[in-house]
Amino acid sequence: MTSPAEDAAPAWPAGSGPLFLGVRHHGPGSARAVRAALDAASPLAVLIEGPPEGDALVSLAGDPQMRPPVALLAHAVDDPGRAAFWPLADFSPEWVAIRWALAHDVPVRFIDLPATHSLAFTEGDGEGDGRPDGETDPDDGGAGTDLDPEARVQALRIDPLAVLAEAAGYDDAERWWEDVVEHRAAADDPFAPFAAVGEAMGALREEYGDGGHRRDLVREAYMRLQLRSARKEFGDDRVAVVCGAWHVPALGARTTATADRALLKGLPKVKSEMTWVPWTHHRLARHSGYGAGIDSPGWYGHLFGAPDRPVERWMTKVAGLLREEDQPISSAHVIEAVRLAETLATMRGRPLAGLTETTDAIRAVMCDGSDVPLGLIRDRLIVGDVLGEVPDSAPAVPLQRDLTRLQRSLRLKPEALERELELDLRKETDAGRGRMLHRLRLLGIGWGEASAGRGSTGTFRETWRLRWEPELYVRVAEAGVWGTTVHSAATAKAESRAVSATALSDVTALAEQCLLAELTDALPVVMSALADRAALDADVGHLAQALPALARSLRYGDVRSTDTAALGEVASGLAERICVGLPPACAALDADGAAEMRGHLDGVHAAIGLLPDAPDRPAGDLAGRWGAVLRKLAARDTVPGVIRGRSARLLLDDGRLPEDEAARLMGLALSPGAPPADAAAWIEGFVGGASGGGMLLVHDERLLALVDTWLTGVPAGSFTDVLPLLRRTFSAYEPGVRRTLGELVRRGPAGGGPRPDRPEAGIPGFGTGIDESRADAVLPVLRLLLGGPPPVGHDNDNDNDNDHAGVAR
Repeated sequence: MTSPAEDAAPAWPAGSGPLFLGVRHHGPGSARAVRAALDAASPLAVLIEGPPEGDALVSLAGDPQMRPPVALLAHAVDDPGRAAFWPLADFSPEWVAIRWALAHDVPVRFIDLPATHSLAFTEGDGEGDGRPDGETDPDDGGAGTDLDPEARVQALRIDPLAVLAEAAGYDDAERWWEDVVEHRAAADDPFAPFAAVGEAMGALREEYGDGGHRRDLVREAYMRLQLRSARKEFGDDRVAVVCGAWHVPALGARTTATADRALLKGLPKVKSEMTWVPWTHHRLARHSGYGAGIDSPGWYGHLFGAPDRPVERWMTKVAGLLREEDQPISSAHVIEAVRLAETLATMRGRPLAGLTETTDAIRAVMCDGSDVPLGLIRDRLIVGDVLGEVPDSAPAVPLQRDLTRLQRSLRLKPEALERELELDLRKETDAGRGRMLHRLRLLGIGWGEASAGRGSTGTFRETWRLRWEPELYVRVAEAGVWGTTVHSAATAKAESRAVSATALSDVTALAEQCLLAELTDALPVVMSALADRAALDADVGHLAQALPALARSLRYGDVRSTDTAALGEVASGLAERICVGLPPACAALDADGAAEMRGHLDGVHAAIGLLPDAPDRPAGDLAGRWGAVLRKLAARDTVPGVIRGRSARLLLDDGRLPEDEAARLMGLALSPGAPPADAAAWIEGFVGGASGGGMLLVHDERLLALVDTWLTGVPAGSFTDVLPLLRRTFSAYEPGVRRTLGELVRRGPAGGGPRPDRPEAGIPGFGTGIDESRADAVLPVLRLLLGGPPPVGHDNDNDNDNDHAGVAR
């Protein structure tokens, strides 16, 4: 049912020529005005600023599965990375015009420059349009391309809205547009606003010129040609044109078809394809790249969708969001916030409370003056986390179709809001999800980012942070050159990377990726490349950097039941070469080189612990050789202190170095004859980092006493040199560990503390030895926990008694 005002609305007068509806892209006020004007004029055809390749896809806008925001995506067939988007929201005037035409069975056509030409523009073609890549000013634009932003900023075009706002006495163009368009009540004459906007733009173009940008001139020439064709087909006054307000004067200008065709002569071309893709509000809010350049799509969507009382409805949405976050928001808060917003609008001379007024009211009434909750409101409501949907019938590259199939079968729907996904690889569905995400990462489609999980650190668990971005559709199109399915494309790309890789670390990382993604067909090629690179690379640092990835690959291969025998042979060979070459490589290193080598030392040590023993060698042979290498490094004076200290610590942790020997090595490293800087480096290697060195000092009073005695004897001139190193070492400890160490040092020898000359002395709270009888009482409980058999000669009742005794003790 229409209102009396709408019933009395005048029709578009005959003989007036085409109906030009100059709009602001993604403006809800413009969208409402376009709908009202189309209802009044009832044109026989609707022409819309956009790529003509979209004509074949426009009918999909009426599909029930189509849910904006969406975008037309065009990409070059031979270079999918060269792409452009034309985003549309439900409050976009173009989308409203499309839906109106489909609902009234009226032909709708796009009349802007074809994507086959716009994608081919380069810097030499004078592509610059005065804005960064993809950015849209309030009255124009809407497409983002992959052209270099620096190539496009050749001359600055005026911002027409800023000029009009300044003429009206506003210092904010956005606020002016809201007051005169977005918050404007329905007019008696639906065509009057567009006539006024067209007149204003004509005056601006007369004053400032048309900008002279080649692409704009070419676009307008093409649109005029399409308009002439439509006028001949449907009649002069039966065609409606929806375009950026800036173009209205140019489309109505008196020019000849010959002159327009001359501008289009010789345009570059590329073969292109086009489809619909889902878009997000976050992308609409971005001012560069593929964004559409509006700050508050969620707010605009609310204004367009609210039938009445938009401020009250908005405050209710905000209250609901805050309540979901356990904030105590009542109805009284909503009422007071509405009153304050309306009062602010009156004081500021605005026809209706806008986003600025509502935000100020929310901050004061609902957030107690804090901006912290406003960040959540902006992200969830003002911008919004909406992800559009497109129907299955939309064209797509084969790889995209296979990815969509996988997403459905694995029940992993793309979402605009970032979320964390925990996978248990022992479950078939989770294992399939992990394979798909790893394959996509190998293809450069960064839907998921692996992260450290909160749960188990076992190899059967993975944690991912997922967020789907619209430009990933471009990445999928680019990856389509490798294959038609995710599996085949990932396999082909892995093989290609293996052949072209030059660094050993790159090939080992690729081998790990192949195992994680279960690309068994690519592994032979990768393993062959790995063996070749490993045989030719003589740099111990490169070998040490590559080994951990191979060890992890073997470990992941076990949980995924992958044959890793060939990988194990390569890894064992690398480990042996490292054992031979590491001692000479550690001699005469500077501080930076020593720090880097210490990292390699930790990585190799952990990797060797994961490597299986070769069948032609006795068990433990590789681990024994590595232990001998660590002993050499710990005892050599030519090796930097940080490496000697780290080697001693690794031996101590593995039980290969007695505590007395560790204390002796520390005593030598911290002797008065040792340079203070070298001694501090030894301490950093022995007890630094996240290796539990603080607890080692807490429980071994001899080592703590050695450090304390050395530190108090450092000469004053050298103390300032070693202080930063020591501070870095001890600041990494947990606060409780640092507090305990400070208490032990404070007590000192006078409080019964340990002394180098009396290592058996204890301090209050610490025993001088191990109470073996109390320790034995815990063994039955440990057997139950670990699932081991009960000791011979013990029955269950005795075990239970011992369990209780052990717990009591």
